[in-house]
Order: sequence, then structure tokens, then C-alpha cells
Amino acid sequence: MPEVIFPGPDGRLEGRFVPGPRPRAPVAMILHTHPQAGGTMNNHIVMELYKTFQRRGFATLRFNFRGVGKSQGTFDNGVGELSDAASALDWVQSFHPEAQTTWIAGVSFGAWIGMQLLMRRPEIRGFISVAPPANMYDFTFLAPCPASGIIIQAENDEVSPPLATQKLVDKLRTQKHITIHHDTIPKANHFFEHEMPQLMGSVDKYLDMRLDPNSPIR
Repeated sequence: MPEVIFPGPDGRLEGRFVPGPRPRAPVAMILHTHPQAGGTMNNHIVMELYKTFQRRGFATLRFNFRGVGKSQGTFDNGVGELSDAASALDWVQSFHPEAQTTWIAGVSFGAWIGMQLLMRRPEIRGFISVAPPANMYDFTFLAPCPASGIIIQAENDEVSPPLATQKLVDKLRTQKHITIHHDTIPKANHFFEHEMPQLMGSVDKYLDMRLDPNSPIR
């Protein structure tokens, strides 16, 4: 997992990047949890998502938002962090300009940033949002949501209650031309401390379906 430093909008950003194994390899980027709640690119869920996409042959990047680890800058309440994510995706795509597809995955705060990035980048064709904080942040920008994906929540999430996430899912499912999957992991809290196998099982099942050449979802 080679360390990389690349330019961001407010200084250097620190990441870990594994290039794709072939010229037109797909691209995936993983976004971490809230910087002011200890979130870093080494969050255990971020790490597992990173490994999962790497195993599947993606050019895969995880990185620290501004002000985290070796990344320069200071926390910017999501505005600057969205710019960081856009710059990070630009950087990956500079190595893989012919990527066949692009995916974004985010955890909690990172899920909110990732879904905003969806609206800016039409090349993103799939997303994984783990524990999106639908009660804490405004998701009305998803109008319409431009890509299909999966939202995974914890049954006992004390940070983002399942009811708020269900309302977001219900709203997205009214839109045409996309398909929103939704999984709830029993007994899990916001951090999935003891349910990582179940969480990653949900992710892998979804990716198996979406990445199948015969998948009905393009």
C-alpha cells in the first residue's frame, strides 16, 4: 500500500494508492469518517473497503481529508472536503484516463461527501454509502441521484438513526433509471465494531451483482 502525496485545493493531501493491474482498470475511491471525530483513512471500515476494491482489480485510493495526518489545511465543514475529494479523483484519473468505470465509497461523513461528488462527476457509475448521517446533513442535493448504489446502515446506529436513513432510501427509490439497494446489519452500532464480517458480506454480495457482465444495472 504505497504512500502517495498529491496536490489538493488547500495544500498537499496524503493517501494510499494501488494502481490498476491493467490499462482500462476501473477506479475506486474511499472516503473516511468525520475528521473532527477521529476519522482518518485508516478507519477500519475504510481499510476493508479499500482492500475489497483492490482485490477486484480496481485502481484504488484512500486519502486523508485536509488537516488529517499529513494532509495540509484545516477542517472546512464539508465544503473543502468535497473539493479535496474532487482533486483526489482527478489525481487517480490522471493515471487511468481510460478507466472503464468509476466507483465511490464512503463511511458516515465520507458517505455524505461521496454522494455530493456523485452529483458533480457523471463518470461515477456506482456507490457504496455506509452509515450515511441522513439526520445530521442535508441530502436533498440528490435530485435526481445520478447513479445506482447501495446504502448500508446499522440496526442500532446511535449517530444516524435507521428511520432517517430509511427516509433517504425511500426518497431515492422514487427516482427513475437508478436502483438503490438497502441493507441493515442486525445488532450493529454506527462503527460496526463487532459486525464487520456481516458488513463486508453485504458489500461483496452487492459488488458481485453489479460487476457481473450480465448485471441488469449498468
